[in-house]
Amino acid sequence: MATEQKCKAEESKVCCCVDVGTIIDNEDCSVQFEQVYASEALAQEALQYLTAKARAAESDPAKIESSISAVDGGYLLKADFEFSCQAESMIFQLSTR
Repeated sequence: MATEQKCKAEESKVCCCVDVGTIIDNEDCSVQFEQVYASEALAQEALQYLTAKARAAESDPAKIESSISAVDGGYLLKADFEFSCQAESMIFQLSTR
């Protein structure tokens, strides 16, 4: 008995592959990051790491806004990364895992 694969409208009936244009629509070009670190130095080190990863992924300069503030239990790093296209934001996210 043959099994039938069900596909969405954008998928190919042959292999159930999805067209990249239906996933990467260039609407989500930003990445928000928040994490608490034990010391301000560790938060600064994390920001430097994330900035280097963003610079490696960018084709045009990414807009990076960040802040480090004292909170209960450590230092909160908040960083917003705005890339010129969604593929760059995906590359950045994958490179930090």
